[in-house]
Amino acid sequence: MRKRFFLQAAAAAMAMTWGHAQAAETPLKFQLDWRFEGPAALFVHPEQKGYFKQAGLDVNVEAASGAGAIQRVASGTHDLGFADLAALMEFHANNPDAPIKPVAIMVIYNTTPASVMALKKSGITKASDLTGKKLGAPIFDAGRRTFPIFAQANGVGDVQWSTMDPQLRETMLARGDLDAVTGYTFTSLLNLEARGIKREDVVVLPYATHGVQLYGNVIIASPKLIAEKPEAVRAFLKAFARGAKEGIANPEAAIASMKAKDGLVNAPLEVKRLKLTIETAIDSAGARAEGFGQLRTERLQAMAEQVSKAYATKNPVPARAVWNGSFLPSAAELDILPKR
Repeated sequence: MRKRFFLQAAAAAMAMTWGHAQAAETPLKFQLDWRFEGPAALFVHPEQKGYFKQAGLDVNVEAASGAGAIQRVASGTHDLGFADLAALMEFHANNPDAPIKPVAIMVIYNTTPASVMALKKSGITKASDLTGKKLGAPIFDAGRRTFPIFAQANGVGDVQWSTMDPQLRETMLARGDLDAVTGYTFTSLLNLEARGIKREDVVVLPYATHGVQLYGNVIIASPKLIAEKPEAVRAFLKAFARGAKEGIANPEAAIASMKAKDGLVNAPLEVKRLKLTIETAIDSAGARAEGFGQLRTERLQAMAEQVSKAYATKNPVPARAVWNGSFLPSAAELDILPKR
């Protein structure tokens, strides 16, 4: 009888301990910038491997649907997200009275992955050849929004713009409706290959190697989360860095984690996309010089001025207000880029 009582008490204690452990996990909703494609694996991997849970967090990584990460976090429905820093700057400048203004807390794309892409048969070989040409991109495309900066840096004159849904951009270029498109290299280049265009037949003019020193995508957080649960923010970034290091070292493993979350993921294609993302936006000279996850204040200020002009914002971009690097993990934990 005493033995049975002891076992029941022990089981109850274990259940209570498990319940407290579960209750201790801080729920966080994270919004991606796009679908479950290559780059998203860096966020899904630590979720699937349990690194967020080990840090005391219950993180749900969601693919984008409709509104982007900035809008989701600004509306209060999500705590964190993945978004283009230029777009975040625009939001701050145009919505100074917004009750919730998301803040960047870690740089993921030290270099903007935006580029202009054209087919070699168009005769376009350099930036100045774009003058007078017909370019296409969705109206919200980051490369299109910042094209005035690219044009000024490279002496490009007036161009004609066509607008389309994202899924039609590369199709229109492939069939000759456009002379060139803007987009993230790791998206448009692979989409062109999927449409039968060989990579060697595509001219790629990366913004980063054509005088445009913009930061790309960053992790953003709600100021409410920062104020009320700062330790959760720190824990999230630490667990993310752990998972991202593994994903960068082994893209196949990261994509496998993403496929476990979404069975429709085309693993071979997304491995290629993740590798191209790392090559063109993450493991860049800027990231090597400044440190993964970090930024330079001078470069941030210069970007703010460029974005304010290119986007014709209602107010100047408040550079200091869009960035909070105080939650970044230690230098050792941010040492995630492969050794060279």
